Amino acid sequence: MDGLQRTNYSEVTEFILVGFSQKPHVQAAFFTGLLCFYLFTLLGNSLIVTVIQRDAHLHTPMYFFLSNLSFLDICYTTSWEPYVLAQCFKDFPTISYTSCYAQMTISLFLGMTECLLLAIMAYDRFVAISNPLRYTVIMSNQVCLQMAVGTWASAFFISVMPIVAIPAQYCGHNVINHFTCEIQALLKLVCSDTPMSLILGLVISTFTLPLPFTFILISYIRIVAAVLRIRSTEARLKAFSTCGSHLTVVTIFYGTAIYMYLKPQSKESQDQDKVISILYGAVTPMLNPLIYTLRNKDVKGALRKLAGGERKGIPYLKGDQIALISVMINYVSNGPMMKHITHLLAQEWTQGTERDTLLDMASM
Repeated sequence: MDGLQRTNYSEVTEFILVGFSQKPHVQAAFFTGLLCFYLFTLLGNSLIVTVIQRDAHLHTPMYFFLSNLSFLDICYTTSWEPYVLAQCFKDFPTISYTSCYAQMTISLFLGMTECLLLAIMAYDRFVAISNPLRYTVIMSNQVCLQMAVGTWASAFFISVMPIVAIPAQYCGHNVINHFTCEIQALLKLVCSDTPMSLILGLVISTFTLPLPFTFILISYIRIVAAVLRIRSTEARLKAFSTCGSHLTVVTIFYGTAIYMYLKPQSKESQDQDKVISILYGAVTPMLNPLIYTLRNKDVKGALRKLAGGERKGIPYLKGDQIALISVMINYVSNGPMMKHITHLLAQEWTQGTERDTLLDMASM
């Protein structure tokens, strides 16, 4: 027990990650599923970025922000999934204080960037539908670039600077009941509740979820109002279809994130938090390319061009390779392996297992 937790108020130099160390029967399924999620996230999002860059018809504001989202998903998953995969079969792996803080800060920065970027994409759809004649003027290349840079810079200063400016004190508590240095699991160990840190924590939580989500809601309310003024039914359906993919991504991402971070915290919810963090941290980035591909004719047309190799001198994928990718993605999403993984994780979610001393320390 002394090896897992130091004497109170001693300096913490490393953290112990509980993860699924006490559930070895879940580790193999977790490793397999997370590896598949990561590989297909890299494959799908890299394909989206490549298609948008090489097809001139996709050089529009909407696809510019979509390529930013795909690149962001690659960075976000790479910030934590490779480490978790490497440590998956270790019992109670340790991570240094510096590495843990770096992992938490980078994940928070990229997650906040995605929240702000989804809000910018909602505004882009609002301008395209409510003011189509001036859309290219309002959303010019310079404006889009400024908005993208502003999104990344704002997320950096809002998320990174408070953490760097006010380091937390852990009073010897160093057992994290998670498989990564997830910010909520780490904050449960903090014993320095100074007014300034509480204020900065409130600012971070406000800018991360409620404020961007409220902006998205307002944008879609105005989009609906603009669409209802269109007399043609066909034109209405076409206008709504341009928002379908983005709305689906927003629902999945914000739905799981809001449930994760805004619900009341309890000792019994810690294992549930692990499952939910997989949904918004690994599953959503993998599904984003699939959602935008299946619901978007322009992207599907660009994929056909890429598969056909119409331009000379560019190494295009062949049609059978594209088909193989689609089959593999569908298998991972709907196949028996995913059902088995979901069944095991659901069991850990619903069944109340006895927690030993280690978990008690993790919830202090």
